[in-house]
Amino acid sequence: MIHYGFSVYDLEYFLLILVRVSCFVFVAPFFSMKNTPANVRIGISFFTSLLLYQALTPVKAVTYSTVTGYAVIVMKEAITGLLIGFAANICTSIVNFAGAIADMETGLSMVTLMDPTTRESTSITGVLYQYVLMLMLIATGMYRYLFGALADTFELIPVNGAVFRGDSLVDSMIAFLGDYVIIGFRIVLPIFCSILLLNAVLGILAKVSPQMNMFAVGIQLKILVGLSVLFFTAGILPGISDFIFGEMKQMMLSFVGGMR
Repeated sequence: MIHYGFSVYDLEYFLLILVRVSCFVFVAPFFSMKNTPANVRIGISFFTSLLLYQALTPVKAVTYSTVTGYAVIVMKEAITGLLIGFAANICTSIVNFAGAIADMETGLSMVTLMDPTTRESTSITGVLYQYVLMLMLIATGMYRYLFGALADTFELIPVNGAVFRGDSLVDSMIAFLGDYVIIGFRIVLPIFCSILLLNAVLGILAKVSPQMNMFAVGIQLKILVGLSVLFFTAGILPGISDFIFGEMKQMMLSFVGGMR
């Protein structure tokens, strides 16, 4: 006969795990996309929490005296899950930055589409990079790393064991902003250099033959060259994903270190 009984403490501990996991899932890359049904996210959160509850052994009992005390613990777990998911999610904005630069150089900055992750209007090249990044996240199994990292946080940051260090979290964000610009420019460097050379050639032609309308010719050439370079550099998209995933791992590690 199977016994399904559990104590109130077991239920409280499971709910705290569920709060951290669900907050992470609703912010993490791919799972936070509007295309992902809410029922799927709820199911993933519940069954992941159930597996973690079976695997985790509480080091010490979660003690509190009032309902307000338990609510504070719930808020701590929610903020912990949100910060870990936010650390992974902000790295996906790098490709939007790179796409905005590429479209500004090629003259496609007027074309905007809905970004599936941020649910905001962004450049068409940024959306292309974003979809490729989400595809590589699933194809390479990066989502398994995200959930594995989440499971490891329960050992590094036990339930009700989070200590938010503001200075460490701010330092992590400042370091990310530097990497944000560097990685973004490395992604868009082929298009940027090609358009820069094209502008130099158009400038020389404008001096050689002033009667030609270089403005009208330049707009068409920039779009043609930009799309051509984007097509021929499609092979570096897996390398771009490696840059983003490496930064994602580093940011999650930094944020977890700021909450220990």
